[in-house]
Amino acid sequence: MLIDFFLEVRRAKVPASLREFLDLLEALQNRLAFADMEEFYYLSRLCLVKDERHFDKFDRAFKAYFEGIENLEDLMEMLIPDEWLRAEFEKHLSEEDKAKIDSLGGLEELIETFKKRMEEQQERHAGGNKWIGTGGTSPFGADGYNPEGFRIGQKGGRQGRAVKVWEKREFKDLDDSITLGIRNIKVAMRRLRKFARQGAADQLDMDDTIRSTARNAGYLDLKMVPERHNAVKVLIFFDVGGSMDPHVRVCEELFSAARMEFKHMEYFYFHNFVYESVWKNNIRRMNETISTWDILNKYTPDYKVIFVGDATMAPYEISHPGGSIEHWNEEAGATWFQRITDHFRKVVWLNPLPESYWGTGGSLGMTRQLVNDHMYPLTIDGLESAMRQLSK
Repeated sequence: MLIDFFLEVRRAKVPASLREFLDLLEALQNRLAFADMEEFYYLSRLCLVKDERHFDKFDRAFKAYFEGIENLEDLMEMLIPDEWLRAEFEKHLSEEDKAKIDSLGGLEELIETFKKRMEEQQERHAGGNKWIGTGGTSPFGADGYNPEGFRIGQKGGRQGRAVKVWEKREFKDLDDSITLGIRNIKVAMRRLRKFARQGAADQLDMDDTIRSTARNAGYLDLKMVPERHNAVKVLIFFDVGGSMDPHVRVCEELFSAARMEFKHMEYFYFHNFVYESVWKNNIRRMNETISTWDILNKYTPDYKVIFVGDATMAPYEISHPGGSIEHWNEEAGATWFQRITDHFRKVVWLNPLPESYWGTGGSLGMTRQLVNDHMYPLTIDGLESAMRQLSK
């Protein structure tokens, strides 16, 4: 019954193989997940998804597939084993409930009656004491009363005595509309392009091949060239944590687009302002830092430098030694930033805050002065302006 689910995952562009699907079936046979939807979700994701980049695609496929069987006719067609149904129902039974079910003939009879009603019922029903519907005293349905029944589609328990809660599970999408944002950012970043052909000659040059073959009296003479790519080199520094938390998504979009657009790109993180060190792993940022001096010595002046941050902090964090809120910095942040702008020819600052919030004083004004007023809002128009500045 899981073949269609596997195909749905594949349709969502999750690169799950048949071997991984067989692993899932083997895990189910060994009851690593049994009669529990949440356990099945995590188990199937573990078996079918080998890269966290595909979690969002898997979640959407899972939601689409199992939303489709929230219709109860479809659920019965899935041929779910009776022992799964019984095990799941029994998890929600108190001793009092079990006694009352026994008085009606037992759980087996209740399940069989439920299946029979599903086969007989042809339309929505409200009220009454027999059909599946809302209100009334039928053992099956929502917003009614029966001490021994299935709750179907009801948001929450009313009497607190239903045998099974048939409610829709939703697994939240992670990045539902991120692609559109990345596409727009990539279009803006294309203003910063300098194409070159470097490396091994592994691409067919069709025009040169035709010309050379014609000159060679028709004998085929293949001409190869290196791949054409954007030769611009970029360093991006991202402010993380604190006041930047609300801007995580737009920074993720910028980061994803830049990774795809620039062949030569390196990234680093800082908090509030840049000092003597930065880092590349936020989890281990306290013990795996990279010296700012090393960056200045390693990367040549032709690298384009982009800072991304809201520049919102106490002014002394920029102007004074010891101003950092996380450690003691021997030299002021302004000193380190000046060294960066002196070394690299082109430096811009992208600010996720609307331009109307910037003002001319405080930490924002100080940062704008340090970056020679090349601060731009993190919008499509602002990004295009920043790319034009970097390409001059």
